[in-house]
Amino acid sequence: MVEIIPSILAADFTRLGEEIARVEQGGATALHLDVMDGHFVPNLTIGPPVVESIRKITRMTLDVHLMITDPDKYAPVFIQAGADRVLVHQETCPNLDNTLRTIQQEGALAGVVLNPATPVSLLEEVLDLADYVLIMSVNPGFGGQQFLPRSLDKVRRLDQMRRELRLALPIEIDGGVTKENLADVVRAGCDWIVTGSSVFHTPDPAAAVTEMRQIASEAEAVRV
Repeated sequence: MVEIIPSILAADFTRLGEEIARVEQGGATALHLDVMDGHFVPNLTIGPPVVESIRKITRMTLDVHLMITDPDKYAPVFIQAGADRVLVHQETCPNLDNTLRTIQQEGALAGVVLNPATPVSLLEEVLDLADYVLIMSVNPGFGGQQFLPRSLDKVRRLDQMRRELRLALPIEIDGGVTKENLADVVRAGCDWIVTGSSVFHTPDPAAAVTEMRQIASEAEAVRV
């Protein structure tokens, strides 16, 4: 079943608890938390204390995306703070297999992220180790960007690779997903859909999640 995963980067942080409760009411079972360090990407966001605070107010799965230059050092810290799943960028991990194993040994699911210019072929040797893969459909660092259509070709290639290897490997996508392109994203092969503005920048985030879940369900029903 396709998951809609709200990204709190687009939420109102002055009412973060309320915002989280609203998307949970809409049927969301996971939250996406973007961690940016101002080095790997040109922005700064949240640290472990925020993750720890969110962990206290929800049982939803916390999907923590580390857009940082030293994921090996900080991944265990975020897991201790409450992360259930941790994403690291292929571009920042010279020993990616070891990084993924460390995350798993710390008790979280380990995911790999690919930037728009990074080919999926670079993951060939770790696909059987990774718990999931995230395709960036915008360049990382800021919310509210326009979806890059060529990302769907990468999703299709990755979907073909997992089929050939017979892997139960969820494909996640992040960046510019809206109600208008959601069906195309699901039909391309995505299982977990991260979306921020299309949920939190609406009058009713709960209703937005519910509507997107319905669109995704209908698209999944005709996915080949």
